[in-house]
Amino acid sequence: MPDHAQLRRATAWMSATAVEEGDAARVSAALRDPSGHFPLEPDVSDGGCGPGSTALEPGGLYRRISGRDDRARPVSDEELAALGDPMAVTFFRTGRFPTTVQELLSELPTAAAASRKVYLVSEAGHISPVAIGERDMRFAITTAVDGNQVDLLVSTQAGGDPENGFLQVAAWDSVARVFNFYARFESSWVWAGNSWHSLEPDSRGKGCFDSHINGCAVMKELRIPWINWQSERATIRLADDDPLRHDQLFQQVIGAERLELTVRFLVTRWTAARLAEVTANGVVDHPDRLLRHLFTGTTVNLTSTDRQSSTITADSGELTLPMGFWLNQDVLFDDLRLFVQAAPPRAQADAYLAGLTRFGFRLEEKFSGFSQPGDTFFAFVVPEAAHEDNEVVRQMVRTGLISARFAACVLMVDFPNPVFSPARSLLMRYVPTTATKAVELCDKVAQAILDAARTRNLPADSPEARFAAHWQVPEDAWRSVFGQRVDAYLRKVAQQVQTASGFDDYVRLAESRRRQFRLMKLNEFELTLPVTSIPPGAPLLAMREDATVAELT
Repeated sequence: MPDHAQLRRATAWMSATAVEEGDAARVSAALRDPSGHFPLEPDVSDGGCGPGSTALEPGGLYRRISGRDDRARPVSDEELAALGDPMAVTFFRTGRFPTTVQELLSELPTAAAASRKVYLVSEAGHISPVAIGERDMRFAITTAVDGNQVDLLVSTQAGGDPENGFLQVAAWDSVARVFNFYARFESSWVWAGNSWHSLEPDSRGKGCFDSHINGCAVMKELRIPWINWQSERATIRLADDDPLRHDQLFQQVIGAERLELTVRFLVTRWTAARLAEVTANGVVDHPDRLLRHLFTGTTVNLTSTDRQSSTITADSGELTLPMGFWLNQDVLFDDLRLFVQAAPPRAQADAYLAGLTRFGFRLEEKFSGFSQPGDTFFAFVVPEAAHEDNEVVRQMVRTGLISARFAACVLMVDFPNPVFSPARSLLMRYVPTTATKAVELCDKVAQAILDAARTRNLPADSPEARFAAHWQVPEDAWRSVFGQRVDAYLRKVAQQVQTASGFDDYVRLAESRRRQFRLMKLNEFELTLPVTSIPPGAPLLAMREDATVAELT
């Protein structure tokens, strides 16, 4: 019987009950179905979105929303009528239940084929096919069925048995303005819920919403060089005799640089629909569900250098480390328009190479027994602030729900830690959890923090006191003041990273953040990140504004 570490790699949203009952066929299929992170994120740890112990009748649509439904049940006529996305309209309402991706695509309206785009991803895709066996390759397919905007996203394994491999769909309902999430099980389908279910307490973080935490399409590697994807920066390697070369979908694969634009658009579209709904009539429903994107961050993206680690030599000069490691560049620079003159920090190539040896960098996959010394294909992979979170902040500012000044005052509380910041997270206690007038929200939260800083005798370095100090900066000066601080910070980083001890500290900081990422459901593949000799139980670290690294307390 396979263990749960192995099962975590399964794509089939298979219930724990089914595993315990020893459904050997499904367990075997699940172990070989690579987990796809676009458009659907599976979960087997809590039962996922699968049918549970329910036996599915062939050719039907079932409902199972994890956290709400213990097991799958047939979708009612009323529920089916309410599903207005292309998958429901084209197939389920007409009594059709495609069992393969080829059948699904071929039965879409003819016009949809012209807009179809196919992408390829694998965390082992840049490793020699001679060195590793199963490579967990997945196709991500986008198409526009109803109109000229993408409204159907399909994730399926690349190669293998098309009838037993995973097949998952996210479909946009242009009337309800939500994504509906579906997965095929044998010859039936399960509706796993819609975007709104991702935000509700009983279903949040469960089933397909464990990784699609905000109810939208997910592409973890959203920035150049599009780590793990076939792109203009790297080609996924296949053996000369790999049958996948003859696959029709493989022959249509294009670069992930196009997919980035699509995903950004999809996140923007859903975020706009969400904000419009929750701020209707001038009242913000559940303001905490919006402001957590600013104060805590709900998820992350992965970023790296644009250099292939295997090409870096001692004579390579300097290596530009990803800006997202140092701060949230998208919001601070692009949206809040802080101006800095400091260049992105660069490390010496020989320091990077020495660090690989000193910290025992390697790629390991216990599941297959694969091990290889060195870094990931692109060097220095780290978590960065998620586009999903940034887009909510961006639209809250643009619509006037919060001011740019307020967003800046919050982010500056701990800007050297763009992800996993306990200091910013502590400020969530001042965010109302009940309906609040939109025009009052920003000032209400700010005043609550200011009152706490004044009356609770908090230290000057407390998050409340930091925010209060920021709030005192004049309206016409905050961009300049904050920009100067960020500029000074980056200059200090640039100095520190050139020293042996400074670079080693940043390697430890990067590994600390990777360890926190590994605790997230987004971490589905062992080969996503390198392994180091730094003990898993080592203290978590944080960056300080003076560019030094300290243990989290």
